[in-house]
Amino acid sequence: MSVLVNRFKDGQSVARNAAEAFFVKMDEVLAAKPEAHVAITGGTVGIATLAEIALNERAASFDFNRINFWWGDERFVASDSADRNSVQAHNALFSKIQIDSAKLHQFPSADNGLTLDEAAAQFAAYVEDVRPHFDLVFLGMGPDGHINSLFPGKPTPAPGVQIIAEHDSPKPPPQRLSFTYEAMNAADEIWFTVAGADKADAVNVAFGDDPTSLPVGRVHGKIKTVWFVDQTAGTTTWGC
Repeated sequence: MSVLVNRFKDGQSVARNAAEAFFVKMDEVLAAKPEAHVAITGGTVGIATLAEIALNERAASFDFNRINFWWGDERFVASDSADRNSVQAHNALFSKIQIDSAKLHQFPSADNGLTLDEAAAQFAAYVEDVRPHFDLVFLGMGPDGHINSLFPGKPTPAPGVQIIAEHDSPKPPPQRLSFTYEAMNAADEIWFTVAGADKADAVNVAFGDDPTSLPVGRVHGKIKTVWFVDQTAGTTTWGC
């Protein structure tokens, strides 16, 4: 497993370059098999990356129906809530391209008649049925070093668990659904898109002597882990 770090001047440059790299990676994957599985992320840079994919000159002719899109985590709110990562992703990317809705594997919402735990169980069963092999996982990172809805100080999910219900997120909204560390670590490649001075300390921990003290340091692609990071997020680690 290799680690590659790409540094850029600002968050928009991070998003643009990650979007360009996405098309290159998908060309590689789809040359070898008929469909890909990609997990995407929310957050400012994550959504900006999706917007840049839509704006890329490749988007108009690219066959997005060969990609199965999943979300690394989701806020357990109403299906039309602006807090949902899927709603933000729709506005940034999926409303702007041609893609079958069956290729968008969304977490259940709070208005579907299920409790949070029931929704987690239902989606876990769905994941078990589909058995996606993630060719690529996009991850953002919070200032506290959290990824998806996996937060510092929370218990590590049990072995074999793919989906968890988070009842008390330290960041609102409190109820969330998330893929686990184990699920992410099965991916071929993990790409971190990180920007902002408030992320600098967590980036430094991720590249320090005790990276697993934060969630961000507990995930690695089986083949490659790639960082797209801006100058302010990398200033403590690399002085850039």
